Amino acid sequence: MRKLLFTLLLAASAVSADFALAKEAALASDNPELEKRVMALSEELRCLVCQNQTLADSHAELAMDLKQQVREKLASGMSDKAVVDYMVERYGDFVMYRPPMKGTTFLLWFGPFVLLIGGILILVRKLSRRQVAQAEMPDTELKRAASLLEGANDTKDKA
Repeated sequence: MRKLLFTLLLAASAVSADFALAKEAALASDNPELEKRVMALSEELRCLVCQNQTLADSHAELAMDLKQQVREKLASGMSDKAVVDYMVERYGDFVMYRPPMKGTTFLLWFGPFVLLIGGILILVRKLSRRQVAQAEMPDTELKRAASLLEGANDTKDKA
């Protein structure tokens, strides 16, 4: 009984320790217009830790810090474009959730399509070679295969 009580007490303390380490949500600005701009820009910028989420969707510490930087830059009077330019200058085009179409991002935009088309071409080539190889089979081999199949069918019929 004491072991069970001790185990329950230990589990309760472990759970409460997790709640004690939880962080409060970052304080948003009192200005609703500013927060609307921050959220709009956060939807356009990528979390550098998660990589498949926007800053608005991510709960990573770096994403929170970047969102706070965006809030500070907008509060200081920078335009939305200036803030995006600042982030791109600092982190590269990768920080944009939808990177612009340019020479350095060409492969990013069209690479999957090139790989898909290449895969289809390789598949078509392999299948056409297989058909040619079957068509070029000598008559003796075809007759031998047919006789083997007939022999297999005859033994099934007898059984």
